[in-house]
Amino acid sequence: MVDLALRAIVEPRRREILRLVQSSELSAGEIAAHFTVTRPAISQHLRVLTQAGLLAVRRDGTRRIYRTRPEGLEEVRRFLEQFWQDSLERLKEAAEAEERSHHNGRN
Repeated sequence: MVDLALRAIVEPRRREILRLVQSSELSAGEIAAHFTVTRPAISQHLRVLTQAGLLAVRRDGTRRIYRTRPEGLEEVRRFLEQFWQDSLERLKEAAEAEERSHHNGRN
């Protein structure tokens, strides 16, 4: 699912859609009102985000209401965080090696 999610968020409009529904639910029409592209284009973006597990959708009469799925975003965060953690570990090791080198140069 992480692969689908990463492919989905590559597109800037999809990232903006995620930001829009991060704190509140919006209908497809309300989301589309924020963009200059056609409603069918927004519907396609919503479909991709839903299939990637990043959006939840519920029906309210004839309307579809969208919101982010925190658990889908959590999977992406965990995936990306592993790279961040590896980089921090390498930085820490380099700083410690530099510190040891600096101290050994004084003696």
